[in-house]
This record gives sequence, structure tokens and C-alpha cells, in this order.
Amino acid sequence: MNAILFPGQGSQKVGMGREISETFAPANEIFERANAVLGFDLKFLCFEGPDERLKDTQTAQPALLTVGFIHFEAAKAGGLEAQMTAGHSLGEYTALVAAGALEFEDALRLVQKRAELMSNAPAGAMAALIGLADETLEEVLGVAGESGTVVAANFNSPGQVVVSGAPEAVEAAMREAKTRGAKIAVKLPVSGAFHSPLLAEAGAQMAQLIDAAPFGDARIPVYQNTTAAPATRAQELRAALRPQMTSAVGWTQTIQNMIGNGATKFIELGPGNVLTGLVKRIDKSVEVVGL
Repeated sequence: MNAILFPGQGSQKVGMGREISETFAPANEIFERANAVLGFDLKFLCFEGPDERLKDTQTAQPALLTVGFIHFEAAKAGGLEAQMTAGHSLGEYTALVAAGALEFEDALRLVQKRAELMSNAPAGAMAALIGLADETLEEVLGVAGESGTVVAANFNSPGQVVVSGAPEAVEAAMREAKTRGAKIAVKLPVSGAFHSPLLAEAGAQMAQLIDAAPFGDARIPVYQNTTAAPATRAQELRAALRPQMTSAVGWTQTIQNMIGNGATKFIELGPGNVLTGLVKRIDKSVEVVGL
């Protein structure tokens, strides 16, 4: 069974979408549809940059949604059939579009607002910790929590977790993790504490927008970040998406559940190969490709 995956923020790069646009004519029309929603030339930004603007949350998120959708439409035109889908953080919105639960423009409007809310959220920090057992991670967070709010934000693969929270607490978590044997403890180039309680106000506003958005039932199961479980009914998809901004991304459990439900081949659609690498670390027995 085929499972399609969509990457989140951090996978963007100048030039993304150019190659596929040269061979898949509808890509240009999709870019035009995006421009009409966003009010700027997204195609030029994706193709030409500048890099700093493309990295900015408010442009990176709609750009990744659009390019991911283009890759999906091209793969579908090439005969790809998928039986399930998931996306990492932002990528969940692309997965919902691919599954038919959201129209592209409706998802783009949500993502544009999501990016704005995240950009205007209180200052925070995130760091990747690699090489810690789960019980050690809990001890690290317990110690670091004395310096402020800090939580596990992304369970990306066994032994690879991203923590998020107040800058001083994240710094404390990095120090404690290294003391307890982490192979790597590195700060991520973001200015917000994404997937943490520090985004509660932004998350509440986003939840209202999600409630108002026109969701439909999905054609194939969408495995969602907050539950790591499949859903197809509109109300279930909406309910699990609502707390996404402040909840952890359960990526390891998501992939394990997809495999448990029959996925034998994972196809990453969009720029980069971050998810390809994560799936390989989660389970080496499945086939993984990027398109």
C-alpha cells in the first residue's frame, strides 16, 4: 500500500517547484491560483528567492503547501494511487488537500493565517535533541522546566526529538541533554516556540478559523499529528487539527501506525528529503522514495 507524505517548514529552498513546472503544465495554473489568494508572486519567490524571504514563516508555509500540492497533482497525473497520507506539522494541511478534505484555496487561506499567527507569537526557541532515551528526555525536561516552559514538540524518530519553549528553558534543556549523553543538542533557526503551550493564544485563534473552514470527508485516511491515528470524517479531521499548533507532532507513532495498517511504500512529495530520512530511521523494512 502506498502512503504519501508532505514535509513541513524547513524543507523550503530557492528553486523549488521550477523543475516540475517545466514538465507539468498545470503547475503554472496552480501558482496563479496561489497568487490570487496570497496577493504576491509566489512562483517568482519560489524560483528566484531571495532565500531570506523564502525562509520567513509567512512565505515559507504557503510556498510549501503550494509546491507540495503541485507535486501531488503531478504524481497523480502520472498514475500514482495512494491509500493513506500524512504531513509533518504544516504538511498536514497539504495532506488534507491531497485527501480531498480541503480545497487548495481554502487550505491556503488557513495556512496564510497560520503563518501570520505563528510569526506574531511571543518569542520562543526550539532545539533538536538526538540520542536520548524517552525516560532520559523526561528527566531533561523536568530539570529544564525549572527555568521556564519547555516541552517535547516533535517526536521525529526514535532518539530524535525537538523541544520547544521559553529561550532560557530550551537552553537549559540543551545543556542537560548533553550532560546526560545526547549525541547532538542544537538550536533550530526559528524565533517561536512552535507546538508548545506558549502559542496558546495563536492556537485559539487558529482553532476558530479551522471551525469556520469548509471541511469535507477525506477520500483516503489522513494520519494526523496530534493523534497519530487515521481519520476520514470531516468533523474528526477538524477536531484533531484544532489543537495542532500547541500540541506535539507524533511523527514516529504516525509512521508506525501507517505501517501497522498496511503501508509498504512511502512517497515524499515536495522539496527536500527530510521525511524520507525519518521514515528510514523509524523502520528500515519499508520502501521510501521522494518525488
